[in-house]
Parts: sequence; C-alpha cells; structure tokens
Amino acid sequence: MPTPEARSGPVRNWIWRIGQWPVSVFFRLWAPLAVEGLENIDPTKPGLLVANHQSYLDPLLLAVRMDRPVSYVARDSLFRIPGLGWLLRNTHVTPISRTAARAATIRAALQRLEEGFLVGIFPEGTRCSGGVSEFRPGVAAILKRCDVPVYPVGIAGADRVLPRGSWFIRPRRIRVVFGPAIPAGEMGAVATHGSKFELVDFVRERVVELHDAAQKNV
Repeated sequence: MPTPEARSGPVRNWIWRIGQWPVSVFFRLWAPLAVEGLENIDPTKPGLLVANHQSYLDPLLLAVRMDRPVSYVARDSLFRIPGLGWLLRNTHVTPISRTAARAATIRAALQRLEEGFLVGIFPEGTRCSGGVSEFRPGVAAILKRCDVPVYPVGIAGADRVLPRGSWFIRPRRIRVVFGPAIPAGEMGAVATHGSKFELVDFVRERVVELHDAAQKNV
C-alpha cells in the first residue's frame, strides 16, 4: 500500500468517506461483494475504468472498495432532484444534457482525467444481463484521446441482485474483477494501426475475459 505522499490527484471528501461506510456494510451483509485486482490500479495516476453494465448498482460496485474517488457522468435532470442533485455534485458526478449526450460525455470524461480522477464508463450504454453486449463505437473517441492507463473491469452477479425492471435488491453474490492496466502506448498502437471498431473490440475482449472469470465464482 503506497504512502499518502505517493498519491496524487483528487482525494475522497467527507461526503464520499461517510457514504462509503454504509454502502460497504450493505455489500458485506446483504449482497456479498468480492473484489479482485485492486492492486492493478496505479494510485498515483488518473485512469479510465471500462466495465460491463449489469445494474444501477454498478457505479457503487466499482467505487465502494476504492481509497480514491471515481468520477462518473449522469443526465442533468437528476441534478434537479432535491437532495440527489446535491449528493451528485459533491461526489464528483458530472451532469450532461441528453440532447448532446455523446459529445458531452466525451468532454466530461477527458476533463476529469486531466484533473487526475479515475473515471468510470460503461460502454454498452445500457444494462445487460448475462454476457457482455457490444460496446457503442462512440467510446473510441475517449479511448483514442485519453493518455492514461485503461483498466478493464468485469462485473458478475449484479444483474441477479438488482434485475432490470426491479426495485428490490436481492441477497445474491456479486464479484468485480479489475484487470491489469492496458498501457496508453498499447492503446495508441491499436488506435494507429486499426479502425475505431478494432480499438473498441480490443478493450471489450478484455472486459469479456474478466466478466467470464468473475461469473465462475458467483
């Protein structure tokens, strides 16, 4: 574990720290969460977390065991909800307009990376049960322009804990696996010699491998 002096970039504020405790307890007692591979994440650098998307719980699952904040984007209408808007603004969530979601998401993600954050994205664009669906090609714009490590992440079991269309969180096991970083240089080489579709598929294959590994243990 690196010393505090070895860390750089944004740190968890008091809201993040206080909220992280009950969420962590919940994922120990009600929906047991196993997390592997956190040691793969460089604590001194920004990075892009690329994960499959199974449920509304996924942003919490990526961040609950982290000792640094993870930044996401969310539609701006959520920020107008009393209480929720305040919470989102104070936990590093960036609002985007649904009328210009793709361009806004790209700008927001790149800005957060420049600020030193870990940024979490779900390139499937919607929740998917079972396997990993195709990634939206728009994610290539982020992958090509971010000069940071890309961390593939596999999530398994969240679709059984909170199935699509359900509001009840069921007591099931969840596993999240963080894979080794894909260095910026390797990403750049794929982007230079291949199409944007090949770049997206290259990252998706890593996520699929991690999802399949996680799925065996839930």
